[in-house]
Amino acid sequence: MTTIASAFDATQIEATAARLARSHPADIIAEALTHFDQLTISFSGAEDVVLVDLASREAARLDRTFQVFSLDTGRLHPETLEFIQRVRDHYDIPIEAYFPQSEAVETLVREKGLFSFRADGHGECCGIRKVEPLGRALADVDAYITGQRRDQSPGTRAEIPVVQLDPGFGRDANPLVKFNPLANWTSAQVWQHIMAYNVPYNPLHDQGFKSIGCAPCTRATHPGEHERAGRWWWEEATQKECGLHSINLER
Repeated sequence: MTTIASAFDATQIEATAARLARSHPADIIAEALTHFDQLTISFSGAEDVVLVDLASREAARLDRTFQVFSLDTGRLHPETLEFIQRVRDHYDIPIEAYFPQSEAVETLVREKGLFSFRADGHGECCGIRKVEPLGRALADVDAYITGQRRDQSPGTRAEIPVVQLDPGFGRDANPLVKFNPLANWTSAQVWQHIMAYNVPYNPLHDQGFKSIGCAPCTRATHPGEHERAGRWWWEEATQKECGLHSINLER
């Protein structure tokens, strides 16, 4: 099957993004399923569960398949780990976990301790626990789907398109095609879908966690606070990306 990645250049990707710009997330996922045999969903164990739900519905309709992976940083909340298993069971799909390289983690902890990110920023820790494993997760695929939304982080995600080339990952000098089906949805729309279709969700959301990451770097938010206020709250708001979506900072 000819993929968008091999058949489209950057200009054509932009045209595809423009064509799908106002499409429903299900239609964007259907586009990805139609064009890619090697397609995977990045599942964080948070409200991006809607991607798994939508992809399951569209894959059944189109008779297509997809993969799902999660990044187990070694510092996730127990509730998140239980939830990932629940999603696996609910949709009867494998969810492949990718872990950081133990030697890199051991070196970081030995040299800087367990909470170095509070002093020198989260980039190094996230690079070891998230970015490097993500590279392995994406090594054998042509495209992937993320749960990024524009309203998640006005400082870094306000302009993300529904489909783009991601030069940070890929193989044979070809950047991966990255789909962001939820880009136009608000948090309220995501939750409307979760409630309407009885989609399972992480119980941490009921405890005030709007955005969920590693336990030491995530807190519940207060009424009126933006959802990303609970992530790396000691750092400057426009830098709240862990490296998985570094292209957002470049934009």
